[in-house]
Amino acid sequence: MASNEGFLTDEQREMLKIASQNLEILSSSPKSPSSLLSDHQLKVPVAGKAPTAGIAVRHMRRSHSGKCVRVKKDGAGGKGTWGKLLDTNVDSHIDRNDPNYDSGEEPYQLVGATISDPMDDYKKAVVTIIEEYFSAGDVEGAASDLRELGSNEYHPYFIKRLVSMAMDRHDKEKEMASVLLSALYADVISPAQIRDGFVILLESADDLAVDILDAVAILALFVARAVVDDILPPAFLTRAKKTLPESSKGFQVIQTAEKSYLSAPHHAELVERRWGGSTHITVEEVKKKIADLLREYVESGDTVEACRCIRELGVSFFHHEVVKRALVLAMEIRTAEPLILKLLKEAAEEGLISSSQMGKGFARLEESLNDLALDIPSAKTLFQSLIPIAISEGWLDASFTRSSGEDGNVQKESEKVRRYKEEVVTIIHEYFLSDDIPELIRSLEDLGAPELNPIFLKKLITLAMDRKNREKEMASVLLSALHIEIFSTEDIVNGFVLLLESAEDTALDILDASNELALFLARAVIDDVLAPLNLEEIGSKLPPNCSGSETVHMARSLIAARHAGERILRCWGGGTGWAVEDAKDKIMKLLEEYESGGVVGEACQCIRDLGMPFFNHEVVKKALVMAMEKKNDRMLDLLQECFSEGLITINQMTKGFTRIKDGLDDLALDIPNAKEKFSFYVEYAQKKGWLLSSFGSLAADASPITVAAT
Repeated sequence: MASNEGFLTDEQREMLKIASQNLEILSSSPKSPSSLLSDHQLKVPVAGKAPTAGIAVRHMRRSHSGKCVRVKKDGAGGKGTWGKLLDTNVDSHIDRNDPNYDSGEEPYQLVGATISDPMDDYKKAVVTIIEEYFSAGDVEGAASDLRELGSNEYHPYFIKRLVSMAMDRHDKEKEMASVLLSALYADVISPAQIRDGFVILLESADDLAVDILDAVAILALFVARAVVDDILPPAFLTRAKKTLPESSKGFQVIQTAEKSYLSAPHHAELVERRWGGSTHITVEEVKKKIADLLREYVESGDTVEACRCIRELGVSFFHHEVVKRALVLAMEIRTAEPLILKLLKEAAEEGLISSSQMGKGFARLEESLNDLALDIPSAKTLFQSLIPIAISEGWLDASFTRSSGEDGNVQKESEKVRRYKEEVVTIIHEYFLSDDIPELIRSLEDLGAPELNPIFLKKLITLAMDRKNREKEMASVLLSALHIEIFSTEDIVNGFVLLLESAEDTALDILDASNELALFLARAVIDDVLAPLNLEEIGSKLPPNCSGSETVHMARSLIAARHAGERILRCWGGGTGWAVEDAKDKIMKLLEEYESGGVVGEACQCIRDLGMPFFNHEVVKKALVMAMEKKNDRMLDLLQECFSEGLITINQMTKGFTRIKDGLDDLALDIPNAKEKFSFYVEYAQKKGWLLSSFGSLAADASPITVAAT
């Protein structure tokens, strides 16, 4: 046993042989051979040198010559070996003077660089855009700059930045911000981004309140204005409240917007005027500003400054008032005449005051000379002396002398027209006080002058334009009633033509006349008083470049806008815009109650309580449709009672039947025998005398349809 000490056993030799073969086969494998050998730990007796031999095997590597050589523990040494995978010999270095030098062998060096954040760049850019917009007021320029900036995904931040910057400024900038948001809506910034921008604002309301004292009230007004301008849906408020903590300022903003602004009567008008939008400046305010700037000019003599002030008024269509007041001031203060003439000449030469505005100013003064002579006895003489000076210096058109001579011989209106105008003015004033449409219609019928109906329309709208929104709403309601009762569509068209032909004269006294007339036109279309094609007819009767044509174009734009029907019905905050929808619901309910066993007298009283006699054609229409659907002719008894009492007039009856006739094809889709039933109702109504004789042709048109159906 002793002689064998220090030698491996046969079993150990066999294992060593197998391990060496495996090592040779896997020498090119990325897995360490030592890890493979570790699975075959050699078990040798503790005594002798066997352990040393076992350890030596782990550090054996077969060379390419086939010899086994010892390697270093870190795997880098040994004769005939490849060395380390990465040789990190500190003595080696790159010689840049070496002919074989390659710059690519130089070690890489990381250089620090500032990374540009696109969001930071966007923030800086939009601040510049907003500042420039507040300075210049150029909506198109701001929209173009924002479009060129790109980065559309950051637009909600633009909303936040615009509003937050405006909140800390004057009302002018707040109004400008709201105007810009409306202009950008859908064209540059999507509705979803508008919504997200306001959400960010509400979430940051607590931070805004730190720097802006009335942040909650101001932001609430911005939210309300966005709802009124239709760039935020009303449902936004409800959704936003659910996402905000009740203790947050953002929650308070929503509550304030709902309770203080959007729930108030005529809230749309109030919200739009809260920051004194430039389109809502009153005539009195403009006249006062004109008087003040002219007084200051007389004292200072600074023509340039006076022209700048006139330009800043932003009411070029009202410059005739500047001319008139300037001339009156020249008559009052004789020493100021040279200065006044110098100002008017300078304003005309700069194109600040147009020749038409200059002529209107002189014409207006000429019309009021009799009254002016009470305060300035020599007013007529002074005025006549100013005309040749203005014409000779080239800032008053020479045609003014001819028109002035013609005005002295103003065409005499016929006595009938003159008396008619006097009568209708009284009738209109009484209507504005009583709101009694049937009485007004009776008064017009008593005048017996249907050919002058267009003149009545012109007077009605002109008088309403110079009053409050209540009277404007009443005028539109009356127009609907007159169209049904006694006015033809041709009367309405000709009346609006008369109005638009004199639009420039109307603007002498009513500052916002063009916008008001556009609203009346649009409202007439929405109320079915005019068809959209009638606007083209009206426009064709006007000179192409006159202010009336621009008003017609404006009316078309109003009608084409989103939610036009609802907005125009509420343009004057009128209850009637809402009442039409309410009336339809009430009519349906009262007819259902009557159909289910109600009393005729009670149903008639309900119709009377609606207080909308001009809308009774809706009662006729719904009653006939319900009679067809329910196959219950009791509705005819109700219509007979209403007609007998004078509750529903023959015009309203005819209008209701006409509406059914116009929609008969659609109605037949739901009620297969609708045409046959309608023919029966027409025959019945004609026997009872409900319909105008003109409806006979309509009934005749329906008869062939009935025959075809049968």
